[in-house]
Amino acid sequence: MTATTPITRTTLLTLTALVALGPLSTDFYLPALPVLAKYFGVDETGAQATLSAFLAGFAGAILVYGPLSDRFGRRPVLAGGIIIFTLASLGCALAPSIGWLIACRFIQALGACAGPVISRAMVRDLVGASGAARVFSYLSAAVALAPAIAPIIGGFLADTFGWRACFVALTLYGAFGLVSVYGILGETNQQRDLTAANPLSWFRIYGALIGHREYFGYVLAATFGYSGIFCFISGSSFVFIDVLGVPPKYFGFCFGVFVIGYIIGATSGGKLAKRLQPGQLVGLGSLIALLSAVLLVGVNLFTASVWSVLAPLLPYMIGVGMTMPAAQAGAIGPFPRSAGAASALLGFVQMAVAAGVGAVLGVIGSPSPLPMTLMIAAMSLLQMLCYGWFIWRRTSTDS
Repeated sequence: MTATTPITRTTLLTLTALVALGPLSTDFYLPALPVLAKYFGVDETGAQATLSAFLAGFAGAILVYGPLSDRFGRRPVLAGGIIIFTLASLGCALAPSIGWLIACRFIQALGACAGPVISRAMVRDLVGASGAARVFSYLSAAVALAPAIAPIIGGFLADTFGWRACFVALTLYGAFGLVSVYGILGETNQQRDLTAANPLSWFRIYGALIGHREYFGYVLAATFGYSGIFCFISGSSFVFIDVLGVPPKYFGFCFGVFVIGYIIGATSGGKLAKRLQPGQLVGLGSLIALLSAVLLVGVNLFTASVWSVLAPLLPYMIGVGMTMPAAQAGAIGPFPRSAGAASALLGFVQMAVAAGVGAVLGVIGSPSPLPMTLMIAAMSLLQMLCYGWFIWRRTSTDS
């Protein structure tokens, strides 16, 4: 396969499966978190540390895989990452203690990150900049649908076979991915960058990006939007299963409502993008998210039920779904020569901040839906403030 080879359906399906490694690894075992905590005799904080450790590892690795694949080729670096993921997933399945599981989750993330980072680079190699947008739409659909499907399957596996079955399934998924890399995908990087592996060049590019005010604003808006999502990812299984009494095998359907909101928001944002600039979409989405988050907290101050959480979360996720793609486009758009670095730094900040937010939520605990809903509201407020200070202020000054 060369850079001029048309992308086939089989290749597209393989790349889609590899892009989904990140969300599958995060969401597949969510229904098993309460059971896992009881098994190891730890509190909610200890169980949620397995999520934060994964995000921390993912955030660190995201800055590395792109340059390494530029230097050494896409396929060997991708295969190396999947091998790490597969072995670490097996380690998670065999974990004798919570500390072992946390460590394996961190290593698992170091491998999982190769899937989305390098798969997107391979798409650019194959179809170029003009065709990438069309192909990325399919990849984005997979990333959005994976969190809706993964908890449903994971819930049934955990309920039937126990929490270790979730990681056995991920081990098999990784093995399938490795076979696919060598059996289906070819090397797509035909122009190696011999300087790409030099860490000094990374610091120079990343430093310039951080100093760009508008870029920094879009990054923060996307980051706090993602952190709000992660508040739900981190706390929802405890809220719905332990507090509200939802059976683990039905938890995935609650999670699906959350994901549907995001898909609606992202789709609506794509249509509105024909008339609105990225900054305007970020402002509109941030406002919808903030108002919905205030409603979410207000309702749950007086009552606690499945629908008191899900009903306000649907419009909240519509707002976030509208915000995040626009923020990503606004951040990366001005940097055509360093789009990869701009995208990598955006992903790093998102993951690192979300990991910290998840750790804080774990310390607070979930005796009721309120801690989770308050953290979501705090993230939506910060998202709106970042829009006002960095993006709207800059736009109004320029006009």
